[in-house]
Amino acid sequence: MTRTEELKHISSREFALLGLNEVAYVKPIVVNDEVNFAIFSADGTQVAVLPDREVALATIRQHDLEPASLH
Repeated sequence: MTRTEELKHISSREFALLGLNEVAYVKPIVVNDEVNFAIFSADGTQVAVLPDREVALATIRQHDLEPASLH
């Protein structure tokens, strides 16, 4: 079975763990009527909230992760 075929048959949990040590996501959220930017690990765990998107992206890169945006 090829790697592509294997990926077609992974569980939701296994899918969530893909990139766990490589990717973090940034998503705008509202806290106290102000837009902030939350950082989430690949498995969906919120790990930080910052007031600025660029600071959130820089924080992710400082931890040797690749940032991705969620809408």
